[in-house]
Amino acid sequence: MKPAVILYTVFALAALIVGLVVPLAVHRSGSNAVPGWEGLVNPGPISKAHQFIAGQCETCHRPFTGVVTNNCVTCHSLASFADKQSTRFHVAATQCTSCHVEHGERPHMTVMDHSALTRADFWSDTVAQLRSAGLVGASPIPGSAAAIPTDHRLDRDAVLHLNCASCHSNVDPHRARFGPDCASCHSTNTWLIAAFEHPADQISTDCNACHKAPPSHYMMHFKMISQHVAHQDAPVEHCYACHTTDAWNNIRGYGWYKHH
Repeated sequence: MKPAVILYTVFALAALIVGLVVPLAVHRSGSNAVPGWEGLVNPGPISKAHQFIAGQCETCHRPFTGVVTNNCVTCHSLASFADKQSTRFHVAATQCTSCHVEHGERPHMTVMDHSALTRADFWSDTVAQLRSAGLVGASPIPGSAAAIPTDHRLDRDAVLHLNCASCHSNVDPHRARFGPDCASCHSTNTWLIAAFEHPADQISTDCNACHKAPPSHYMMHFKMISQHVAHQDAPVEHCYACHTTDAWNNIRGYGWYKHH
């Protein structure tokens, strides 16, 4: 046998032994069992929030398995996910790493992945738990009448199944005037609508069909300050008399004004 073949065989066996022994040793005795081993597999920096467990890989990972959801829950079980509409869907989650990714270069470890909402294997199959999380109702999540299959790829049809209002209705700038079907105008990539063009100032006089005045406009503040600044005596519903279509704070005949 040629010396080169022998040498490559020895290296291959050594690599195989290291690949088996190191994970088993760490799994049984912790990260300190094999000093310096992290340098061989370190995938990148850890977030600031998790610095207190830096170097303790087994806190989150399990050899040959990866990140274990139960390990995440150990620390985050007391988080107030159910207190906020935008986060209460976490109550029914059975997988964390689809949106929360460590060892990256991003300043924040959370990246919302709406495709995860269509994966049946990422969510509890207990209807009561899903309902308490606001994930089922008139337009259930995940999926529509039934959960979307595990291997389903997110496309426009899948997006239309998502109940956007179950997470976003509390911060709906339209104040439910356009209903709960957000996907009819918006996408999961951005709230901005590229094709939207506001009507020109000359014909945009039906503002209150979409916009609602702030509470201050129904108080004495409106007559004493707002109307005085704009030099207008128009009723609250006639937004166009004082405001322009590029910004609410751009007052006609005055310029940029922000009282509060």
